[in-house]
Amino acid sequence: MLTVGLLVTIAGLAAVDSLNPATIAGVTLILLAPIRRPGTTAGAYVAGAYTVVLAVGAGLYAGSGALGGVVESGAAWIRRIALLLAAVILLVSAFKRLRPRIRAAVRLPPWFGPWTAAPLGVVATGADLPNAFPYLIAIERLNAAEVPVGSGIAVLAVYALVYCVPCLILLGAGLLWRDRITARLQRVYDRLGGERAQPRSLPVAAALALLASTVAAVAFVI
Repeated sequence: MLTVGLLVTIAGLAAVDSLNPATIAGVTLILLAPIRRPGTTAGAYVAGAYTVVLAVGAGLYAGSGALGGVVESGAAWIRRIALLLAAVILLVSAFKRLRPRIRAAVRLPPWFGPWTAAPLGVVATGADLPNAFPYLIAIERLNAAEVPVGSGIAVLAVYALVYCVPCLILLGAGLLWRDRITARLQRVYDRLGGERAQPRSLPVAAALALLASTVAAVAFVI
């Protein structure tokens, strides 16, 4: 059942999950691009992100609730697979830091506009969901508390909204003070989505490899 403690925990997980570089960089890039109706386009992008976060979470939660005992340990397996996937991603990142490289810039395709922003928001955010550990943990917590499917999906709908809050704040600020904060938006984009040289770093590679092994170990003991 839903408790205040459970809701506070899920709210905290949603706040952590909302700091998603892919979605934030997408909104920033749209606001910086010389396109018509940047507000509508960015809003559609955020709507796409909200839709995929809610749909995936609702599907996982409703599916596990409908199957009942057959997937009694389904949430644990979802979490285990996600952790192993994260370990692989970290290990790949460690190998990449063994040599200098240039990270390609994120750029808008020529056909981009309000009608294509929502699907792109779905794709960009959906591709990053396997790394969304807070979301998987939130679903597992709801499952462990045996929250009814309807109430659980309602909680996940609010979770998805909290997930989009930084993007909505950025969108509002970009529309109200676009001329004033263009330089700051450019810095956000340069950090999250711009072309960037990454020098060879053995300490970073070693730290990423150690973190990968730790995450993999946790996956096998949960």
